[in-house]
Order: sequence, then structure tokens, then C-alpha cells
Amino acid sequence: MAELTHFDAQGASRMVDVGDKPMSQRAARASGIVSMSASTLKLVRDRGVAKGDVLEVARLAGIQAAKRADELIPLCHTLPLDSVEIAFSFPNDTSVAIQATTRVTARTGVEMEALTAVAVAGLTIYDMCKSVDRGMRIGEILLEEKTGGRSGHYVKPAAASATI
Repeated sequence: MAELTHFDAQGASRMVDVGDKPMSQRAARASGIVSMSASTLKLVRDRGVAKGDVLEVARLAGIQAAKRADELIPLCHTLPLDSVEIAFSFPNDTSVAIQATTRVTARTGVEMEALTAVAVAGLTIYDMCKSVDRGMRIGEILLEEKTGGRSGHYVKPAAASATI
């Protein structure tokens, strides 16, 4: 079993030293689902929510969140992101699927940035729609895939993936 790298030999928290690791191209893709009533989803798709275009605001919020993941997660490294992409789809008449893809050339990966982007995009959808649907649920946030670095290519098993 792999060791937890954010703890030293005495169990104290630490930021992993990546200074000796080589720079490499890295990418991560994460996903999540926001479930809501069919009438709320119709408002979102038709851009009928009074606060504005829900998905475009959520896209911007997700991008901003990815850029600031290191400010939210205590031991997360600051990364000069090369790109952040947020995509939305509608797997059924009551759900918005969110997918975030992050890319960087760095010494450490961008999984946390992709996961943070999905979480904040989902929270933004909730915030913008809560006046019409307080029963929304945000869930199934997970890492779908990551590339680059010493640990190589990872793809989440299909059975565990959110519907995108």
C-alpha cells in the first residue's frame, strides 16, 4: 500500500517537496452531477433563471476556482495552469453533468484543480437556482483521468464514472 505523502515520519502535516521532480506535461479530468427538478433544469437550459445564464456563470466560477485551489486546500501546491476547460451536458431531464479538464507543465499534478473546479461550478449552479429549487443535490464528484508525472496514466474504472 502506498504511503500518505502529506505526513512526515512523526505524523506531522507537511507540504510535499517537489523541487527535485522533473517538469512534465500533466492533465486531469474530473466530473460531477447536479440533480434538480425537471422544471429547474428547463429554466437552466432555456436561460430563464432571473440571475442570468447559469452555466456560463458556473463555467467562470469553475475556472476561477481551479486557479485558486491552492488557497482552499492547505497542502496543495500553487500551479501556473496552462488551461482549464469546463463542459456541461444533460444526461437526463433532471441533471447537469459537469466536467473539468486542467492542464499544466509542472512538477506536480492538477487533480485538485480539476476537482475544485467541478465542486465550485456545482455550488454556483446551486446558488443561482436555489430560489426555485432548494432540493438540488451536488454529487458524484470524482477524478475521471489523469496523465503525466511519475505515477503515469490513471483512468477511473467505468463503473464508478459519473454520466457525462
